Amino acid sequence: MVDRRLGVWAGRVADWLPGDDGAAVAYALNTPGKRVRAALVISAYGAAGGDGAGIAEVAAAVETVHAYSLVHDDLPCMDDDDLRRGRPTTHRRFDVRSAVRAGYFLVPVAALVLAAAAEELGLGAATLGRMAAELFSAGGVEGMVGGQWLDLEAEQRQLDLPELVAVHRGKTGALIAASCALGGLAAEAPADAIAALSAYGADVGLAFQIADDVLDVTATSDQLGKTAGRDEALQKSTYVQLLGVDGARREASALARRAVHQLACAGLESSALATLADYIVTRQS
Repeated sequence: MVDRRLGVWAGRVADWLPGDDGAAVAYALNTPGKRVRAALVISAYGAAGGDGAGIAEVAAAVETVHAYSLVHDDLPCMDDDDLRRGRPTTHRRFDVRSAVRAGYFLVPVAALVLAAAAEELGLGAATLGRMAAELFSAGGVEGMVGGQWLDLEAEQRQLDLPELVAVHRGKTGALIAASCALGGLAAEAPADAIAALSAYGADVGLAFQIADDVLDVTATSDQLGKTAGRDEALQKSTYVQLLGVDGARREASALARRAVHQLACAGLESSALATLADYIVTRQS
């Protein structure tokens, strides 16, 4: 459902923006992926009692912000990666200028997608405002951008565990936590339910990053769809360096269990969210 909606928006943007600008944005939106964040949005919405098909458009808005982050994360001035999800990164498919601009363009596109989702779900302006604040705070300096800054600053020096957690609570965890909160907001759930969903998302977001660190040293580039071993090449601190492979796996599993327990304590039993927590820490790519 989300892929279809992203494809529709990619076609619209390609029509709106001339030349490589539109083509690069469309390319980024059509990048294949696991859609974990989208699945979290939809599952959190269901756990909070929502049942409208328009939630897929909310999930598409989250994936649009995620696409922007990947385009910029892969740039030569960031992680300088050539592959993303098994195909050339946006700056390799086009050029650096086009990729930089595409990332910036994707932010207002995400706002358009989110507004369309609110209209489809019949949500009022106040709810849309809360959802926009949640999404763009997670995607900005208080979340993803701030975490990326800390990540770049930390290259070629060894972080301790609290410092590493701070990096990834922002860089990876913030948008995953927001995905879960957005599901609750779209369902117009009470504040305590939204808080529990966000807490679940914060824990599985950190578990997701720990699992990524493990995969970076245990999986191949073909399995990952991106270049393996990049953390070591960029001299980044990782959970594997601090905890070892087995220790990192245990930490990720503990976070996943705590995430599900927090839902249960709030009366939000969800087999879908429990399954996603397990998938996040056991996936092979």
